[in-house]
Amino acid sequence: MHFPEFNMTRRNLLGGVALAAVSAALPFALLPNEALAQELPESSGNVDMAEVMKPGPLPDRALGDANAPVKIVEYMSMTCPHCAHFHNTTFEEIKKKYIDTGKVYFVIREFPFDPRAAAAFMLARCAPEQQYYPFVSMLFKQQQTWATAQDARAALLQMSKLAGFSQETFEACLTNQKLLDDVNATMQRGATEFGVNSTPTFIINGKRYAGDMSVEKMSALVDSLL
Repeated sequence: MHFPEFNMTRRNLLGGVALAAVSAALPFALLPNEALAQELPESSGNVDMAEVMKPGPLPDRALGDANAPVKIVEYMSMTCPHCAHFHNTTFEEIKKKYIDTGKVYFVIREFPFDPRAAAAFMLARCAPEQQYYPFVSMLFKQQQTWATAQDARAALLQMSKLAGFSQETFEACLTNQKLLDDVNATMQRGATEFGVNSTPTFIINGKRYAGDMSVEKMSALVDSLL
């Protein structure tokens, strides 16, 4: 299967850099608010959250209460190892602590860096809507199986069959030119309108954060907004 080339942006492979604990090393005690500030990740810029939440080329795939006080939009690539790390180690805990409890509204948006990532996103979009997040989770857990495979199409077909695709529905999805165009347009909108140039990038209540986050980092950030 041939996929059109994308106008790719440079992937930031460094992700977020964790700060070392400092309380024991400092010659003075930190006040609670100062300690919290030490834990918060650094924003890479401000974004108009009202514009971010406006509908784009594709309907958002979201979890949680749309009226939650904290809104998180993640731009990600399915072949990005840092995105896989976030979803494999951080996301489920954040979901339990904040999304399921009505504190966070969480949205995934497509930012594919290569044709394999675009194909994976297309398949996730072709799955039933309620299966979008489970399908994405499966692909992230098995990322090394298909993202680096010599025959990525065959590897994706095998996993898609586990999610209920047939050979015919698999082929129909990956030959849907409008869907491919909409996935690419979602990426271009993120880049041109919201300054996204690496994955994962999180836009949280009007601030942009580049790089993977641990449970502790994202929890501190969400707690600071509640």
